[in-house]
Amino acid sequence: MDYPIRRSGSVFITVPYSRMNQEMQRITRMGGRIVNISPIVGGVANGVANGKVSSTAEANPVIEEPKPTTQAEGKKAMTQAKSKEKSDVPVNIYRPNAPYVGKCLSNEELVEAGGIGTVRHLKFDVSGGDLRYLEGQSIGIIPDGTDSKGKPHKLRLYSIASTRHGDDVNDKTVSLCVRQLEYKHPESGETIYGVCSTFLTQLQSGADVKITGPVGKDMLLPADPEANVIMLATGTGIAPFRAYLWRMFKDAEKAANSDYQFKGFAWLIFGIPTTPNILYKQELEEIQAKYPDHFRVTYAISREQQNSEGGRMYIQHRVAEHADELWSMVKQEKTHTYICGLKGMEDGIDAAMTAATAKEDVTWKEYQRSIKERWHVETY
Repeated sequence: MDYPIRRSGSVFITVPYSRMNQEMQRITRMGGRIVNISPIVGGVANGVANGKVSSTAEANPVIEEPKPTTQAEGKKAMTQAKSKEKSDVPVNIYRPNAPYVGKCLSNEELVEAGGIGTVRHLKFDVSGGDLRYLEGQSIGIIPDGTDSKGKPHKLRLYSIASTRHGDDVNDKTVSLCVRQLEYKHPESGETIYGVCSTFLTQLQSGADVKITGPVGKDMLLPADPEANVIMLATGTGIAPFRAYLWRMFKDAEKAANSDYQFKGFAWLIFGIPTTPNILYKQELEEIQAKYPDHFRVTYAISREQQNSEGGRMYIQHRVAEHADELWSMVKQEKTHTYICGLKGMEDGIDAAMTAATAKEDVTWKEYQRSIKERWHVETY
């Protein structure tokens, strides 16, 4: 398929003051970034005329069109909770100026019939190099082709969706979970497709792929096999958690990891729009059926389920439902919490935890700062 790909840039739009919050949320959902907001005086904001001005007071946001910073389009600017350095973690074995050239072994659709969008599970052969990685790290992908200036595309980062041993448990592969970025331009209505996500979702088996990394030390699993692990994911934020769960529960992985036999409790709360969009659904539910005392999966299906107020069920509503139970786990020193997905999901999670901790006269934000080594965030 030959999609038109629009390059990133800045646009100006005029927004009535009464709609500012709504428009800011809409822009963020589409992956845009607001870099400046200026009031309009006499129809001109900061000297830039912007079409027709209503009699209502208006503001003029300057929006930088989405540079690929989502999991679907990479995580170039994701926020991450800090953790202490780990000297034995492999980092930047391959750099952008000398990437490893692997081969695509498979590219499979994860969204079932009737679902929204396309999400692919890609497996790459890395047996010819020295790429090593751990669960919770990311790799960079440099898409083929050049940008509008004739320069090679910049790399995009993606969370690794496989364990350190790879999907085939032979230390020869690395896998990704990639959603094709697709959205409407806020002014023209033109459909825009992400550069790297389009490259990956359309990659053919046998094709070369340029890989950098790995990078990241903030989302690593604790070494303690008796740790509790809470995972809060939206969409392709499931990628690192798939790696965690496969390491914990898959038979071949358990056989390969004599030094790590998980005995703790893992809880995944997964936000998706529809049932066909539940990525890796069969495997998740097989693990839950086989290890009910050690794994639990809870879905927040926004277009099919309702929250307590009658609106759509998003992950923050599901967290609020279980906030007391989650809080009882978080208080335990052996519990690590991981958040991965769309930026903004943290606010609802924080609100739910604030309500739960207040019952014990605990200020959530202060407590959260005290457990920064156990509270891991990677949003984009």
